[in-house]
Amino acid sequence: MRENRLASISINILLTVFAAISFFPIYMAIVNSFKSQGEIFSSVLSLPTTLNFDNYISVFGELNLLGSALNTLIVTVIGLGGIVICGSLAGYKLARTPGKLSTIIFILFIASMLVPFHSIMITLSQMAKGIGIQGSLPGLGLIYIGLGVNMAVFLYHGFVKSIPLELEEAAKIDGCSDLQIFIQIIFPLLKPITATILILNVLWLWNDFLLPLIMLTDVNNYTLMLSINMLFGQYTSDWPKILAALVLTALPVIAFYAFFQKHILAGISEGAIK
Repeated sequence: MRENRLASISINILLTVFAAISFFPIYMAIVNSFKSQGEIFSSVLSLPTTLNFDNYISVFGELNLLGSALNTLIVTVIGLGGIVICGSLAGYKLARTPGKLSTIIFILFIASMLVPFHSIMITLSQMAKGIGIQGSLPGLGLIYIGLGVNMAVFLYHGFVKSIPLELEEAAKIDGCSDLQIFIQIIFPLLKPITATILILNVLWLWNDFLLPLIMLTDVNNYTLMLSINMLFGQYTSDWPKILAALVLTALPVIAFYAFFQKHILAGISEGAIK
């Protein structure tokens, strides 16, 4: 009993240390976002002398933060919607249609995950320009769908295999079509893996910098990361405003993660009970 208690205390101490290390950059960003440039350079670790919200107020005016947030939201919604719809349908069909062709298609999806983005970004930019979607927010969302659907297919394919086939057979006896079976029976059961895919992809889409930098040419269409990048100068950078903008940018993602984390835990519990 004593050994178990000591082991539990040791594990808790270790987890606390790891949590503190993970939270430290967030603490630094929040604390220094209330400072002036001089205070940051004099002491990065110290607390601000006063809670100065001028950096947050200036960010809204200089960067058009609300407009950039709306652009990012449009791209994220298009990307997430396409990834979930295409990934779930493809993963379900491949899992329920055994055969050589399904295996080959699934292997191609897996193989595409191994291709580095940097090796295709120039070709991707030229293709986007050729079909007329470069510089548009919906076009950027479509590209995100193509880049993210492979992982979604992989995850959905594995999860669908754990769903009993008898559920679909019973629905077919009742007269349901394949699409009705997927929408009314299968997709609600995919709730845990769907929440996981949403969290993984929203972190990627919301915080991505390189692809919008390549695809977007109009300042009015800039996403949050591109707008924040405008605060970096060639010889100097306005670090208080940069940190304030990063804190504001991170808040929606943190709220999104906190909301869907509950759905993941609930889905896992429901699956265990069933």
